[in-house]
Amino acid sequence: MRLAGDHERPRDVAASASGSATALPIAVRRLSKAYGAVPVLDEIDLDVRPGEFLTLLGPSGSGKTTLLMAIAGFLRPDKGSIRFGEREVVRLAPHKREIGMVFQNYALFPHMDVARNVGFPLRLRRVPAAETARRVESALEMFQLGGFGTRRIDQLSGGQRQRVALARAIVFEPRIILMDEPLSALDKQLRERMQIELRQLHERLGTTTVYVTHDQREALTMSDRVAILDRGRIARIDTPRAIYDDPGSRFVAEFIGESSFLDVAIANGIARAAGATIRADNLPTRQGRCTMVLRPERLHLLGPGEGEGMNCFEGRVTGAVYQGDTLLLQTVLNGGSPVALRLTTRGGEGPPPVPGTPVRIGIAVSDTVLLPDEARGAP
Repeated sequence: MRLAGDHERPRDVAASASGSATALPIAVRRLSKAYGAVPVLDEIDLDVRPGEFLTLLGPSGSGKTTLLMAIAGFLRPDKGSIRFGEREVVRLAPHKREIGMVFQNYALFPHMDVARNVGFPLRLRRVPAAETARRVESALEMFQLGGFGTRRIDQLSGGQRQRVALARAIVFEPRIILMDEPLSALDKQLRERMQIELRQLHERLGTTTVYVTHDQREALTMSDRVAILDRGRIARIDTPRAIYDDPGSRFVAEFIGESSFLDVAIANGIARAAGATIRADNLPTRQGRCTMVLRPERLHLLGPGEGEGMNCFEGRVTGAVYQGDTLLLQTVLNGGSPVALRLTTRGGEGPPPVPGTPVRIGIAVSDTVLLPDEARGAP
């Protein structure tokens, strides 16, 4: 099957190494890739805005890395179109797409020192030696690696190697940067610090960035928008807050954040779940069933007389897990549905309720999210 761009001559798609590095939009249309009878990408349509930080998020096998590799040019799709700005690039070799790329394993050259690793893209583009040295030094300073130019790669920590890979990706001023889980090898503390640094770097450079991760918190922390992939298709794309507050489907609600779910029955304009009447801003008007999403941090443990104006449920405690700044209280509602609450541990509250203790749980109407029947998905 013919790919878009089959009859176009490959041309450079970004500014030269000494030119202006204006961010480019990316447009993916009907992109498909299969291995045998198994589709990995299934008619993907995706628009990345110029200067946007967009994250591809999804479980293993969802197609996120395959999509990134197709955009980068390391994988040939079976059909479809990829455009950088006005230029069709689906048939261009990776080095002609003029993208900055950061791999999961960094892909640094062990026989080169830090400066030569960072300067490699400039030497490929035949940038004069003096200009290469200046820009390498500037890139190293940007990543707090000043004075590290003569270090060998095996003399660096994991975080330093990650910074070298980033410096190499941006040193030639690409208009698009692609990153394939670049923080996955770092420990939790360094990973969280680097998330903030990457976000700040993006704000300084303004480069169009497509980032792949399976870590939902990482995606929420760093992204302008998140595209959630499920079995080769985009299940949801929006801002992190919009996706978290209104997931749109059970798959997205389960994948983003922690959630409990209640089956809701609607009859004669009244919704009921776990023995309680439910009010919600998006309550369906037709009879049928839907699913209620309960985020643990938005649930309240109610005392006597509390809960006026809230959706309230009765149940009992089944367990409690201390997690430092929060306590995960596990309960089961009347009717048998398990629900978890996340409570802050400020001190002075006393011990958590013991298993078997009756409890009342409330959630504000504004925090009540109902998923329509067609979006409920498999439990």
